Amino acid sequence: MAQCKTCSSNRIADVCAKCSDLCGYSCDAQGIDYDGYVPDDVGIGGGDYIELEYCLDCGQIQGEFPIHSDAIERAFGG
Repeated sequence: MAQCKTCSSNRIADVCAKCSDLCGYSCDAQGIDYDGYVPDDVGIGGGDYIELEYCLDCGQIQGEFPIHSDAIERAFGG
């Protein structure tokens, strides 16, 4: 059973959504405003699917963080 990396709760929700290339992603700090397939390597899935887990107690998104700037550059060609 999964545990939250922040509060150790086992109340983890799993989200999976198929976008069919209609994903929007923006990050003002890096000047990114993107529409298209779900970007790989940014912690939210990839291709047609948004996939993530979050804690129902503290709200923390689970995954491998931080996302390094080289991964952002690969995902958005910048």
